Amino acid sequence: MTAGVATHCPYCALQCATTLHPANQPGAGPVSVEPRDFPTNRGGLCQKGWTAAAVLDVPDRLTTPLIRKDGVLTPASWTEALDYVAERINALQAEHGNDSVAVFGGGGLTNEKAYALGKFARVALRTANVDYNGRFCMSSAAAATNRAFGIDRGLPFPLADVGDAQAVLLVGSNLAETMPPAVAHLAKAQEQGGVVVVDPRRTPTAALADVHLQATPGTDLALVLALTHVVLQEGLADQDYLQERTDDPDGLHRSTAGWWPERAERVTGVPAAQIRQAARLLAAAAPANGGEGCVIMTGRGAEQHSKGTDTVTACINLALALGLPGRANSGYGCITGQGNGQGGREHGQKADQLPGYRKIDDPAAREYVANVWGVDPADLPGPGKSAVELIDALGTPEGPKALLVHGSNLIVSAPRLASVRERLASLDLLVVADVVPSETALLADVVFPVTQWAEEEGTMTSLEGRVIRRRQALRPPGDARSDLAIFAGLAERLPTRSDGFSLDPAEVFDELREASKGGIADYAGISWDRLDAGEALFWPCPADDHPGTPRLFADRFATPDGKARIVLVDHRAVADDLRADAPLYLVTGRLLQHYQSGAQTRRVAELASAEPEVFAELHPRVATRLGVPDGGEVELRTARGSMRLAARVSSDVRPDTVFVPFHYGGAGAVNELTNDALDPVSRMPEFKVCAVEVLAVANTREVSA
Repeated sequence: MTAGVATHCPYCALQCATTLHPANQPGAGPVSVEPRDFPTNRGGLCQKGWTAAAVLDVPDRLTTPLIRKDGVLTPASWTEALDYVAERINALQAEHGNDSVAVFGGGGLTNEKAYALGKFARVALRTANVDYNGRFCMSSAAAATNRAFGIDRGLPFPLADVGDAQAVLLVGSNLAETMPPAVAHLAKAQEQGGVVVVDPRRTPTAALADVHLQATPGTDLALVLALTHVVLQEGLADQDYLQERTDDPDGLHRSTAGWWPERAERVTGVPAAQIRQAARLLAAAAPANGGEGCVIMTGRGAEQHSKGTDTVTACINLALALGLPGRANSGYGCITGQGNGQGGREHGQKADQLPGYRKIDDPAAREYVANVWGVDPADLPGPGKSAVELIDALGTPEGPKALLVHGSNLIVSAPRLASVRERLASLDLLVVADVVPSETALLADVVFPVTQWAEEEGTMTSLEGRVIRRRQALRPPGDARSDLAIFAGLAERLPTRSDGFSLDPAEVFDELREASKGGIADYAGISWDRLDAGEALFWPCPADDHPGTPRLFADRFATPDGKARIVLVDHRAVADDLRADAPLYLVTGRLLQHYQSGAQTRRVAELASAEPEVFAELHPRVATRLGVPDGGEVELRTARGSMRLAARVSSDVRPDTVFVPFHYGGAGAVNELTNDALDPVSRMPEFKVCAVEVLAVANTREVSA
């Protein structure tokens, strides 16, 4: 086989290393994908990665701009489309002000695109209204780690460190389906009986666990408080670490004293004996107790709640009690989901951030970044609305009248979809940049066809904070162009007349490096040449001769006094809890074959045929009460909507729980039902759990828990 082009998978934040080879068989697609050895995937790929090239030439690939004329999306030239969008933006901002135009980004955009999107919003549009779909994914963990450690990097250690740990606690993460190659890093912990999984379902990951804590949905926080209680009360904590490296060890004792395992059992449904078993297992692996290392990691199952930040905080407090952060093969980390979920939140897509993870309301940060951009700091807008709040404001008298969407499929991925459709329909202008006619793109007034992973150069940042190179293997089809071309084309047509938007991703990255310099996420010493030579640079990397920082917190935390902050938290019920007319919990999650909103994977025949339709997973006891056989039709009703779908009967789910995957659009979009109640800190919506009524379609008999 020829050398091919070395790049990385387009899907999750594991960013598995691949080599692309030109296809040598007719009808085989533009390239073939071969895995290559890399510290995250160790030569492995999942089914999505193996079939990734199929998305490059799907029949409905967007290849020319489209403008809606007489209700129909009609092909147009780039000049016509850019002129039209700029004219509408100019008119709306002249009448309603700069904030009348909003921008919504995505965690799959390259670092260069994410940076340019944030700059475009603040410099060309001068709007405060910019946010991205990462608000739906990692924001609770980001908020928790920032307030505890002073820094947010998904894993503050290389993923390979997990492979050397004696015990691993996974809270709300289904690695075996979402990131299958990552399961190899659990091998040592499995050999030593040290894998603990918290999940209301017996997922493929839970099936690998030595201890599966099958908690009631929405009670992870209470469970982790109980684990910490056992560690502290049984003398298993690292008291020296707590005294030397944290700010309030006494507060941690007080805040968990009331969460004895028997109380937690009543709340979570997890037997008290099992809670004690798990706590002792984790403590035995802690370095202070002579263990070989213990890692605690959270995923969306813990984070997508109205108390997600506090749940992650409880996990961090448990890690601190055990003395894990900064120690060998130990620590707390967030398993970032989207391909560039880490880099995408570092360089300005978020409503409250500037490049380098700087805060937009920090005068010094504003002055520094404004100088890099060549603008007056006073001209930079302040913090804007978070994703759900931004969507809720669209089309309202005081809200944005136009929305530009890059790298997100809101009509599938946002909560309470009926409201989202209503808000998008109320806009004067909806512009969507995408590679395929996603559900959101089909509603747009203008659609821009953009390049995707194998057709572009750039960088991504993995879940470990490792910056890697994405390399071009193919020419874009038709007239598809990079999002960078959209930002540049619109910027030169707007009143600001900005010419500071390069089409060259290498130039954009060099500017990003300068803009991030001195910030928390400092990329100043990371260059494409260095990445091409080694592919192993972790931020922060402040200088050209700096080796990068694979592991954080060895000596101090990124707080003013170097100590971790112990934030005291307590359990509270889910926002939409069980009631007489909705006696079961609805939880949502992922499938092995699909990714995010499914816009890509549902177009891959091999993946679509494996899981072609949405389903509701019910416990046999529930199915019996309903009189619904496996494959029978049920109706789900929540306070926000209803849907009909096939039942899949399985004892892997709790009797009080219904599971539905969220990858499907149209009538199969479960986010019609999910709750948009927000975490007060992260502004994360409560996707993961809400009360639901389940009815058999044939006889409409109600089921109770």
